[in-house]
Amino acid sequence: MPSWQSFRATRWLRTINLVLQAVLLLTFFGGLNYIAENHPRRFDLTRARKFSLSPETLSYVRNLPRPVHAILTLTPESDHPEVRGLLEEYVHATDERPAGRVTREFLDVYQNRRRAEELGVDQADIIMLVSGDKRRVVTVAELYTMKNKERVAFRGEQALTAAILDVSSPGRQKVYFLTGHGELRLGDTDPVRGLSAVRDQLKVRNLDVDDLDLTAARQIPGDASLLVAVAPQSRFSREEQELLRRHLGANAGRMLLFLAPGPPVASLGLDDLLLDWGVLVQDDVIADEGPENIAENGDLIIRAFARHPITQLLIDYGTMALRLGVARTVIPDPGRSLGGGLNTVTLAATSRTAWGERSFRNGQIPRYDPGIDTRPLPGMDPADRLGVIVASERLAVRDNLPFSVRGGKLVVFGTGDLVANGRVDQGNLAIFLNAVNWTVDRDRQLSIPPRPVDKFQLTLSAADFARLRYTVLLGVPGAALLLGLLVYWTRRS
Repeated sequence: MPSWQSFRATRWLRTINLVLQAVLLLTFFGGLNYIAENHPRRFDLTRARKFSLSPETLSYVRNLPRPVHAILTLTPESDHPEVRGLLEEYVHATDERPAGRVTREFLDVYQNRRRAEELGVDQADIIMLVSGDKRRVVTVAELYTMKNKERVAFRGEQALTAAILDVSSPGRQKVYFLTGHGELRLGDTDPVRGLSAVRDQLKVRNLDVDDLDLTAARQIPGDASLLVAVAPQSRFSREEQELLRRHLGANAGRMLLFLAPGPPVASLGLDDLLLDWGVLVQDDVIADEGPENIAENGDLIIRAFARHPITQLLIDYGTMALRLGVARTVIPDPGRSLGGGLNTVTLAATSRTAWGERSFRNGQIPRYDPGIDTRPLPGMDPADRLGVIVASERLAVRDNLPFSVRGGKLVVFGTGDLVANGRVDQGNLAIFLNAVNWTVDRDRQLSIPPRPVDKFQLTLSAADFARLRYTVLLGVPGAALLLGLLVYWTRRS
């Protein structure tokens, strides 16, 4: 018998085989851990994307100027898994940016009194955000929307992102709302004429907000990042018109202009400004025959959006729509110059059954009159629809160099009540905030909707509990016993 066929050689081969299997197993798991440690990939398969930060938050936290440390204070009874998970997401999103990294700490204020006294914290269930010498406290209660004393939505990402921006930014961009021409006012809480709701939303997003009366100031402040005029009713003087034109043109300024139906653009003195930026505003009121495009209270519903940083969020969610009281047609000027780096886009448009009623001042029931009322122009996007929001941006090319310098931005809304207190719903607020952030060159995916709080409830009767008990105590062991007997019988036979 050859030596390699002996029992001794066979035992060695089996031993070597076992050793190799063990080595392969160890190297396999070692390689998996190496890949998981150095090349991780994460997938969020939850319905509400529970374990993912929104694009708005990601764009903000990945460009933080200073590191932020978040401390969640706890008690032995409190846990807050949703808040813990959210803080972990901020840490993961900034792992590769030490200069603006978010770190987190979980602190039991009763068991670790020394650390709590060092931070000056004596309250549980709060989140303290520290960046340099700036601090901000957010309570856990602020992260939830309550209804009937129950948590129905988790809006922690919105609150924490705003707080992180606040403590990490040394300064704030300034947004001025124009006054002096009958515009809607920031300090007014009236549902029709007030803008207090959007004022609060802008402040939450780390923007400084103030009024600006050009009739008194006679100049635009140098710290103005954005001008907003909501439903002006009286004429801008020649000096004011020139200030606005120079601000948008020579100074590459930014402006949001809400023009309610009623006063013609020429009567407001804004026709030359709009002509400069390739925007045409019609003197009409949009009417629509489609019942699915009119809400029960008569609001015009807008669902058609062009792809643009301002509208991308509404397109992605697919369920958001705009609700407008009265609106007028706003489209890119067909006669505008296509040179000079001017880019004009229709952001939102009506349905195909809408038209612009020009005889709206006589009080008659809207009826389409061919040759008189406004209809979509052939060859213009979007086809067979009337625009209600237009964005215009100017890129200034310098001496034929292979790059351009970003110029001014103007967004014109064909309505004056889109951001009024009574209409600030999810879609209206999202497009307004997106427009603000796009014009001031902040993030382009902005609105952070709250996430529903998942609730699971199992209702069982006494009979159900009895059946469940017998199934667990007798059914499962009995099934294992029968399976064992079957295997035993099979082997014997």
